[in-house]
Amino acid sequence: MKKIQLSVLICLLGTLTVQAQTALRIGAQLQAADQEIEDTSGRTWTLEQKKDTNGLLVIFSSNTCPWVAKWEDRYNFISTLANINDVGMIVLNPNERIRSRGESLDDMRRRAQKQGYNFTYALDEDHIIADAFGATRTPEVFLFDGNSILVYHGAIDDNADDANSTQKNFLEDALNAIANGEDIPIQQSKLSGCGIKRSE
Repeated sequence: MKKIQLSVLICLLGTLTVQAQTALRIGAQLQAADQEIEDTSGRTWTLEQKKDTNGLLVIFSSNTCPWVAKWEDRYNFISTLANINDVGMIVLNPNERIRSRGESLDDMRRRAQKQGYNFTYALDEDHIIADAFGATRTPEVFLFDGNSILVYHGAIDDNADDANSTQKNFLEDALNAIANGEDIPIQQSKLSGCGIKRSE
């Protein structure tokens, strides 16, 4: 009887883990919209507050991931484009397990200053929003429209190594489509990145 109960418990825990890491599907509603998060300036936000007329762009990122370093030179351009198109933007750091190894709020402040970030960089404490979205990587992009519906999920573009050699600018195209009231040309793309370091 105890063996059966243990097996059931293991199955349930396994299911919960899968659910926590199953990403929102295209057409899903924005989750954790009222969860408070602190940014590198000490200001507190919610996703709802960051949303603009045409939507909200959420990027899960980090300080220590080499994949983030590859794409990071595009962040400010994307932020400017989002602003022009009346889309709010926030970048979240969910790496709870390694806060003491380069992912603390102080580390984030130093990173934002060094890289000249022109957007809100905030701490996703206990990876609450990452869990609600089912995010698994950094960087990982979720773009919601003006009705808070997910319209794009995936990578920034198709060439992490060279912004000038991209063939498909997934996120840029999606932002422009939102602004023009058009269908998103590519709604999902393959992710390349570092696994989110969730607390154990």
